[in-house]
Amino acid sequence: MPLSEHEQRMLEQMERALYAEDPKFASALEGAGLRTYTRRRVYQAVAGFLVGVALLMAGVIVPYYWVSVVGFLVMLACALLAVTGWRKAPKPGEHPVGGPHGRRPARPKRSMMDRIEERWQRRRDEQGH
Repeated sequence: MPLSEHEQRMLEQMERALYAEDPKFASALEGAGLRTYTRRRVYQAVAGFLVGVALLMAGVIVPYYWVSVVGFLVMLACALLAVTGWRKAPKPGEHPVGGPHGRRPARPKRSMMDRIEERWQRRRDEQGH
């Protein structure tokens, strides 16, 4: 059973009040876990890129050319990880699609409002209204 227009307006007012009262908490509820995951992935890729640069320089100093090739490959892989991780990161206020790896969940989850509404209907039915 969908929410009525009045209930939708009330819910929107509650959301705005939550944002106004505690924007940090509200943004934490919006999928900050995915943003944190992708941000951490980008930071790790940047650190790996710097390790690749170090390997590339070490390969120039030591007589083994394969060290430079490995350094270059590490740099390339980390650059790709950083770029793809940065593009997948949701913007603040945006709802992510799927889990942290971009996959959609096998079963769509019901929202909190759907569960509350279902409980309300069950109680009304049990009371005979």
